[in-house]
Amino acid sequence: MASSPFFHSSLTPKPRPSVIRPRGNGRYLPIIKCSSSTFDPSTPAAKHRRPAVENIREEARRLRSADVAAAGQQFSAKYVPFNAGPDSSESYSLDEVVYRSRSGGLLDVEHDMQALKRFDGEYWRALFDSRVGKTTWPYGSGVWSKKEWVLPEIDSDDIVSAFEGNSNLFWAERFGKQFLGMNDLWVKHCGISHTGSFKDLGMTVLVSQVNRLRKMNRPVVGVGCASTGDTSAALSAYCASAGIPSIVFLPANRISIAQLVQPIANGAFVLSIDTDFDGCMKLIREVTSELPIYLANSLNSLRLEGQKTAAIEILQQFDWEVPDWVIVPGGNLGNIYAFYKGFKMCHELGLVDRIPRLVCAQAANANPLYQYYKSGWAEFKPVKANSTFASAIQIGDPVSIDRAEFALKNSNGIVEEATEEELMDAMANADSTGMFICPHTGVALAALIKLRNSGVIGPTDRTVVVSTAHGLKFTQSKVDYHSKKIPDLACRFANPPVEVKADFGAVIDVLKKHLSSKTQKH
Repeated sequence: MASSPFFHSSLTPKPRPSVIRPRGNGRYLPIIKCSSSTFDPSTPAAKHRRPAVENIREEARRLRSADVAAAGQQFSAKYVPFNAGPDSSESYSLDEVVYRSRSGGLLDVEHDMQALKRFDGEYWRALFDSRVGKTTWPYGSGVWSKKEWVLPEIDSDDIVSAFEGNSNLFWAERFGKQFLGMNDLWVKHCGISHTGSFKDLGMTVLVSQVNRLRKMNRPVVGVGCASTGDTSAALSAYCASAGIPSIVFLPANRISIAQLVQPIANGAFVLSIDTDFDGCMKLIREVTSELPIYLANSLNSLRLEGQKTAAIEILQQFDWEVPDWVIVPGGNLGNIYAFYKGFKMCHELGLVDRIPRLVCAQAANANPLYQYYKSGWAEFKPVKANSTFASAIQIGDPVSIDRAEFALKNSNGIVEEATEEELMDAMANADSTGMFICPHTGVALAALIKLRNSGVIGPTDRTVVVSTAHGLKFTQSKVDYHSKKIPDLACRFANPPVEVKADFGAVIDVLKKHLSSKTQKH
């Protein structure tokens, strides 16, 4: 496999599509315009350092105004009812505050695909690769480097970004070989991010749009969400960066201290409510219908536009080769659809020739999608979510059930589940090979183990497991596992510290015994 485009791109970070020149074969070759120079996307451009008194946002503003004629408004997007038929005429501007269609169904962000198709896959690959690893505003972000596919009409001045995305795609060499007999297993570490979870990818988009609405004097006094932890952390951080009030509804005593402290530290107004996530979600929807508070949960389809860029990023990191499988933990189920949407756009716009098969992995204690899938998609029934170490996906009545069903059916996808013991053992085994993953990633890895054991996933299948949050957010679960303090769990792979006297001979004896056992294993 060739080296990743995340490390070798030398193209300019500021391309803007300007003029379209027909090729001899009838397709189009875009000429990219950057400030005052026109060049071919395959030709490296000279670098010019910005003036010392100018920050990166001001630099972007200057270059944009110098190139305003070239920039134009070539691309657009709007809200439409999710999975609406071709006869539907219902649509809404992204500048409207609307969360559901007239019939009460979900909304989706629909891009002007005909405008995007004026540029071929070669152009989009070169453009996206040219922006990776740069500090040019806002393209240094893994989300906003795909701005034309996310929020094409937003002004860069309105974007609120921590240069999220561009997360590590980790070759899980030892875990794949030792536990699965696989040689092409990868873990997409979306938790290596600003607030420690993949939620940053969506929240930068949502808060940027809110920032735009407030500048337009729309009646939005703050942004609110119900959360099992990660959503509130992302919302509060991005709102704090933009100076926008944030309000968080958290289920009392159901999330980790590490997750709880993030919105508090970022100045959010936090309500700890004696209910579960589904109860918090019901309340926040009622509140946002009465007060001018913008709803930030995944019922709002804007977040999915940012989350889909992780799928595009995976393709970039494989030099635009398509993996065979992508496994995503699922709770409220927006993310599985976001990945499908990212892959589907790349396929439809000619960047790749197919999409991967998707797997949604659920905790057995909160598995409504799994039960729906096992019924042959006969009837969806919400469940009462029981306690799980994978607390962020402890959701019994997911908002995006229709989106998940659509994504899985259209990707020849699978749903698998993992018990508490399976997910915690998988997490411990992964950590023992050099990772430090969250319990939700443990769910995905446990699902992979089942699919490998059943022969569904082959030993040479290129497989990507999406790690949704950083393990440092869930240290207590790891402490409890390795201390063997979890009731009804064997904790078979616990690695507790060995207590020994402060005596040289005692230490030597313990070390010899330990090294001898390691030698026998190998």
